[in-house]
This record gives sequence, structure tokens and C-alpha cells, in this order.
Amino acid sequence: MRYSRQFAALASLLLVFVLSACATRAQQPAGVTFIVVRHAEKVDDGSKDPPLSEAGLARAQAVAAALRDAPLRGVYATAYRRTQQTAAPAAHAHSLPVVTYDAKLAATNFAAQLRREHATGTVLVVGHSNTVPGIAAALCDCTVSPMEDTEYDRWIRIQFDASGDATLQETRY
Repeated sequence: MRYSRQFAALASLLLVFVLSACATRAQQPAGVTFIVVRHAEKVDDGSKDPPLSEAGLARAQAVAAALRDAPLRGVYATAYRRTQQTAAPAAHAHSLPVVTYDAKLAATNFAAQLRREHATGTVLVVGHSNTVPGIAAALCDCTVSPMEDTEYDRWIRIQFDASGDATLQETRY
């Protein structure tokens, strides 16, 4: 009888430790992932605010498809039609608005705002060839190569783990 009480007490104590460890893990933030892309291909109509071309509309759908299973928490784009149209399918698929940001906002300020507003999930940022590398570099505090004006397929992923460490990954899509 004495051993069964000790065993029960030990089992209870072990259960408390296990549940405590599980609760601690559940409370830790999972981190956040930022996907930074340039707007998709645009119509060459000579205007300052052209819409997306057919290829661009297809690429915007590809962005949405790539993020279909992501825990998308925010979608940001500049006020230009081409960035709004690139961001719209992903935002729509997740029932999120496209938040318009100022293309002239300093990359460091915009990155700080994104980090303040998003601690978990995935965030899509659609910019321009002259802003995307700077935004990505400001987010990860790392070097990101410049983007050519003809480059539409670079997918920049900055993932922060629960401790705040960033990992940069650049791929093509």
C-alpha cells in the first residue's frame, strides 16, 4: 500500500511536469514569416500606373496559390494598380484586406512597422523593383541583392523563429 501511494504521488508529479511543459510550449510564439515580392508583369502602356498584363494576372494567381495553405495574417501593397492587383488574389483567398502602404516610406520604418504589427503567421508584402530589396534587407538586417527592372519572379522569404532570429531565403516562382 505504501508503494502504491508513492507511485501515485510520483505519477501525479510527473503529470504536472508534462502538462506544464506542454503549456509553456503552447504559449511561445511560433514566429512570423514575411513574403516580399515585386508586383507581377505590367502592361506597357506608357502610363505611370499600368495594370497587370495577362502574364501578370497569372503570376498574381500563382502567388495566391503558393500561399493557399499559409496562415496569412496580413497583405500589404503600394497604391499602384499593379501592386494592388498582384496582392488581391491572395488577400481575397484569405478574406483579408490589402493594406496600402506608402511606396516612399523608408524601408527601415516600414519594416519596423511590419515587425510591430505581426508576431505570428505569414505576411505578404508587394512592392517594386526599387523597394523590395530594401524592405527585405530591413526586415532581416541582412544583405539582399538589387532587383532588375525585368525581374518579376523573385520570392523573398524572411522567417523569424520564436526567439526573433531571422532566416532569409530567395527563390523563383
